Amino acid sequence: MTACAGILYVVPTPIGNLADMTPRAQQVLAEVDLIAAEDTRHSAKLLQHFAIKTPAVAYHEHNEREQTTRLVTKLQAGESIALISDAGTPLVSDPGYRLVHEARLAGVQVVPLPGACALIAALSASGLPSDRFIFEGFLPAKAAARRQSLQALQAESRTLIFYESTHRIKECIDDMLAVLGPEREVVLARELSKKFETIHGAPLADLAAWLAADDNQQRGEFVLLVRGAGVQEAGDVDTESERVLRLLMAELPLKQAAALAAQITGGKKNALYKHALALSDE
Repeated sequence: MTACAGILYVVPTPIGNLADMTPRAQQVLAEVDLIAAEDTRHSAKLLQHFAIKTPAVAYHEHNEREQTTRLVTKLQAGESIALISDAGTPLVSDPGYRLVHEARLAGVQVVPLPGACALIAALSASGLPSDRFIFEGFLPAKAAARRQSLQALQAESRTLIFYESTHRIKECIDDMLAVLGPEREVVLARELSKKFETIHGAPLADLAAWLAADDNQQRGEFVLLVRGAGVQEAGDVDTESERVLRLLMAELPLKQAAALAAQITGGKKNALYKHALALSDE
């Protein structure tokens, strides 16, 4: 593959384990004319590790507006540029939206490369519902604003995903406990892909106690995944769904009854079918 002139590449970088750098990402970074990096000092270590000598310029939240104009001009002049962040996929709680937006408005081709993303990695291993989820990035740093944000999300039925820093993780969990209640399940994913990777899920009361008891678990980079409000455990069927299912089972074969009950109640068809089998055994 040869990087084409005038293309903006969005290139993910490892979130901790350098072995997660894809060959395609290495090749693009080596062949473009310029790399736009969130922190050139941080990215210099990555580029040096892979013997990539492409020049890099800083592109971060403090110079995003000015640099966007310069970089789009270069793209329009035929230069190829790779956008990278300090770790993971650019634009996911990182700078880059403005550059991609303006490049597309200017008619520049934008090519995304697949790769590491902490929120997706955490979700895949969390055991929480992954068919519908929302990513909220970092919660506010101040306690009052953080609790207000959590209150606004209190009734959200989709799996909630947040990033959090080592400086605020304990306070964040304590605020979740106060707002969401002791029984809400949360999965804490820490230092993904690194030596001390931890994925620990528990009701908030237990998670808060576990975190407070071990300072080591309060260090690193975190993804927090919160079970949606009112979402049953896999295989659980609520009282109303069971009532509908029983009525339908009296008239229909089990599979049809489960499928129709799922349409009526919004429940999971597989869970309702398993429950129907259990009811028929009774």
